[in-house]
Amino acid sequence: MEYGFTTAAYVVAAVLFILSLGGLSNQESAKRAVWYGIAGMALAVFATLVGPGSGLWLFSIILIAGGGVIGYQLATKVQMTQMPELVAAMHSLVGLAAVFVGFIAHIELGRVMGMDAVEKGALDGFAALLAKKDGVEVAILRVELFLGIFIGAITFTGSVIAYGKLAGKVDSAAIKLPGGHMLNAGAGSLSLLCLIWYFNTGEFFPLFLMTLAALFIGYHLIKGIGGADMPVVVSMLNSYSGWAAAAIGFSLGNDLLIVVGALVGSSGAILSYIMCKAMNRSFVSVILGGFGGPAGEQMAVEGEQVAIDADGVATALNEADSVIIIPGYGMAVAQAQTAVAELVRKLRAKGKNVRFAIHPVAGRLPGHMNVLLAEAKVPYDIVMEMDEINEDFPDTDVAIVIGSNDIVNPAAQDDPNSPIAGMPVLECWKAKQVFVSKRGQGTGYSGIENPLFFKDNTRMFYGDAKASLDALLPKID
Repeated sequence: MEYGFTTAAYVVAAVLFILSLGGLSNQESAKRAVWYGIAGMALAVFATLVGPGSGLWLFSIILIAGGGVIGYQLATKVQMTQMPELVAAMHSLVGLAAVFVGFIAHIELGRVMGMDAVEKGALDGFAALLAKKDGVEVAILRVELFLGIFIGAITFTGSVIAYGKLAGKVDSAAIKLPGGHMLNAGAGSLSLLCLIWYFNTGEFFPLFLMTLAALFIGYHLIKGIGGADMPVVVSMLNSYSGWAAAAIGFSLGNDLLIVVGALVGSSGAILSYIMCKAMNRSFVSVILGGFGGPAGEQMAVEGEQVAIDADGVATALNEADSVIIIPGYGMAVAQAQTAVAELVRKLRAKGKNVRFAIHPVAGRLPGHMNVLLAEAKVPYDIVMEMDEINEDFPDTDVAIVIGSNDIVNPAAQDDPNSPIAGMPVLECWKAKQVFVSKRGQGTGYSGIENPLFFKDNTRMFYGDAKASLDALLPKID
């Protein structure tokens, strides 16, 4: 009976997770999709607690309550600007959980294999599942838990470094040790040898040695990826965490964990590939820690940045018929999305055509800008993707760039030696006038100079984005 209920509950939970994942692809259905995910996870946790092998109720409830309190505190205190590093931190916990579960499965396997037939007959839960395995199945189990620990360890240290880079606690530049790729290859080869060793002996030492190698691979891979690629890295680590969960699901014989892990792993991998295409990056290059790079000296940027004040921007906006706003991470840092939404409301009330242009990798997390604009109650129908709006810039009176750099950088098209050469960008410089809201003259998070800021039709609206927009709003009549 308990097996039947748990299986049925897992099937329903899996369907809810699929509906949740599908709903997140659309802004209007995203809120409903989140509730599907919440319901699916609640059902899965309940079915696991009352299903086969359940026990330690008090301990389980304490852990769930503790996790709930921590999650609530994080959800209420973390700013939207901190969401990318929060996601990276969550991925690290998934990886660490996979490592711990893999080690526990190894210990339990050794305990069960040392029992006689009578003792095995009295087992229940996961131990009973292990007791029924023959030699071939045990060998397969060793491979499964080995892979779960390997992927989990890479995910853990890689996510910790990604968190550090996104939070500004670790240098965002791509840093490799001497002979970097050979070190990664050596650690990978050592892990493969450990797999063969563990497969044949079942000893703990090769498992431990592989874990150390995998922890190094995760650390060194992400250290070798620069700040400009961090959105791809976050998505890639999401994929890794999914595959780690799926591998552990096979080890535990948990069908739901396998399904959910496969959903997360495949969707994360697909998203990473899409984002690499949007940045003209090689997917293999990124996941291997940044093979390749600029071929030579970058083009020198000529001219000077010309500043403008709120009065000048307001005059141009009052005279314009069409406006395109390009948000970036600087808007998130300044918490300026509400001021931007108010500017849009005032301009649209005057009959102007105002739209947003969203680059696939704007911000430091996939969909980051869409979430911020939705939070500020910006209508979904004026938020356009890059491919939908790029050809409209030549017919646009004013383009406003708020805290963006790489995604509006013409060097991607003009300079073959630029680190972002070939990356599809929003061609805002083709608009009649371009205003760039920026704190100062620095190159920003990725450290790449932007020729847009020096063009004749570009004016720099210096200052904190929210303060600048607050000064601008009363001048829009």
